[in-house]
Amino acid sequence: MKSERFLVTIEGRDVELSNLDKLMYPAAGFTKGEVIDYYTRIAPVMLPHLRGRAATRIRFPNGVDDINFFEKNKPGGTPDWVRLETLPVPGSTKSRETIEFVVVDDLPTLVWLANLAALELHTPQWRVGAEPDLLVVDLDPGAPAGLKECCAVATLMRDRLGEDGIAAYPKTSGKKGMQLCCPISGTQDAEVVSAYAKRVAEELAAMVPSSITAKMAKAVRPGKIFIDWSQNAAAKTTVTPYSLRAGEKPTASAPLTWDEVIAMATGEAEARQFGAGEVLERVEEHGDLLVNLLRNGNVVPEPDRRD
Repeated sequence: MKSERFLVTIEGRDVELSNLDKLMYPAAGFTKGEVIDYYTRIAPVMLPHLRGRAATRIRFPNGVDDINFFEKNKPGGTPDWVRLETLPVPGSTKSRETIEFVVVDDLPTLVWLANLAALELHTPQWRVGAEPDLLVVDLDPGAPAGLKECCAVATLMRDRLGEDGIAAYPKTSGKKGMQLCCPISGTQDAEVVSAYAKRVAEELAAMVPSSITAKMAKAVRPGKIFIDWSQNAAAKTTVTPYSLRAGEKPTASAPLTWDEVIAMATGEAEARQFGAGEVLERVEEHGDLLVNLLRNGNVVPEPDRRD
């Protein structure tokens, strides 16, 4: 069947769209057109979290039930108006010293990527040319632990970070777990930030060893929440707020209020991920619950500076 392609003009840029009826989430009947519609509608709150950050994409050309691939380098046929940044990639599996990353600064770029079936967008904790302005705590549940247990650990982590003047804002991962996102000063390198996250994770794991681990070995994770402090390494990325996730249903990484986290932790509310439509409704109700991530926070304590 011949591919259906046509041009649309978005903010003065010509963007080619194609195969809008193709099913991206077959079990949910969710099409590429609906993916593009979601990203277009969520853009006002999502773009501020994407701007200035090198974007890694996970593409699903034939939907979530078929092959997928990570993409860091610019794809073939990238329009000349897309922002590209050539950045070093130490340890590249393809032995490349640098990669031309796409930076999603505007709506035309976001729609262009959605049309390429880039369902998931992941970004680092730093903006191009700057030190990290985010600290991320990834809470990964080992079955039978789940999101409810993640929420309980999240409140402990929030309180511990708060002792150091670090504010934490929660969001679901869109899959199994959740992340805490913390605005920091942007004056310390990734090694310092990652080392601090590791110290705090190990401290909490020592306090509650039956429920929390800071060790990466999968053998120790069943029934526990793994606090993945390594997400703060310069080479790591985390799913961007509001990004869709690949699964049976089109869920998205959804910001939460702390009241919701506590309700999920105590069982007063169901601990669950949220669908794309629900995330749009939540934005209508709450606005961007992660807006404070766009302002610099405090420095993280270094070992020789803590009392």
